[in-house]
Amino acid sequence: MDFGILLLFIFIILIIVAILGIRIVSQSKAYVIERLGAYHRTMQTGLHYVVPVLDRVASVVSLKEMVKDFAPQPVITKDNVTMQIDTVVYYQITDPKLYTYGVENPISAIENLTATTLRNIIGDLELDETLTSRDVINTKMRSILDEATDPWGIKVHRVEVKNILPPRDIQEAMEKQMRAERERREAILKAEGEKKSQILIAEGEKESTVLRAEAQKQAKIKSAEGEAESIVKIQQATAEGLRLIKEVGMDEAVLKLKSYEAMVDVANGQATKIIVPSELQNLATLGTTLHEMVDKPVPPKPAPHVKPKPKSVPVPSDTTVEVISK
Repeated sequence: MDFGILLLFIFIILIIVAILGIRIVSQSKAYVIERLGAYHRTMQTGLHYVVPVLDRVASVVSLKEMVKDFAPQPVITKDNVTMQIDTVVYYQITDPKLYTYGVENPISAIENLTATTLRNIIGDLELDETLTSRDVINTKMRSILDEATDPWGIKVHRVEVKNILPPRDIQEAMEKQMRAERERREAILKAEGEKKSQILIAEGEKESTVLRAEAQKQAKIKSAEGEAESIVKIQQATAEGLRLIKEVGMDEAVLKLKSYEAMVDVANGQATKIIVPSELQNLATLGTTLHEMVDKPVPPKPAPHVKPKPKSVPVPSDTTVEVISK
């Protein structure tokens, strides 16, 4: 009975020891195992077993990319300006064994290495170059830190300069310089705006003058074309009248009658002296004779062809009439 109890006790102890030796490694973690104080193996993600008493977990390492923000470090530029610069380092543990046994306190080692590297780089740059060369500083620091941390099992992915804080008097001088530069740019932009405005106004006046001249030119052309067309119409009407006169076949008597009517219009004017051709005088005598013959009764007979009777010409008392004979 006692022997059975002893076997049961030993069995329970073995089960407890077996359970205590089971290790489950989660994702993105690694366990560094030592056996009897020496490095034995590195356990990755999954189910593992360690021998109790003989094996122990030396360190649990995270394989995620980590970020470390270091405090501002005083640095001196090439032109002897002291500034405060803080940096941010993005790193990842690639070899848990080297990370565990490579250096004591790796994060502190990276911080000190970052500070010394930053001082070396900034010492070769002047103030203005430091403020405008962040990419150059980041690239140089990442290259140097990545090479220096390889024996520690650390991969430096990025190094960023977070803040650059120059002394207060330097900041005030920079602000004054910036203000003066902005005022200069404002004056230049204002002058350029006024220049463009004057140019646009001048161009507008020029175009306006050209358009007015063009409008006057077109108006004169249209007026001249209208007058020319009017003259053409008058000449066409005159030619048409002459053509009609030619077609009706006017004889000498009609022409004399027309001349007599023209003399009537002349006599109605304000002229004090009228020159009458001798033919019109004979025509007036003929008109008087025809008038007397019409007043007397005459036996009816075939009516001869009678020329148109000229009208009497009223001549003012103060008008002198001269007869011109051919």
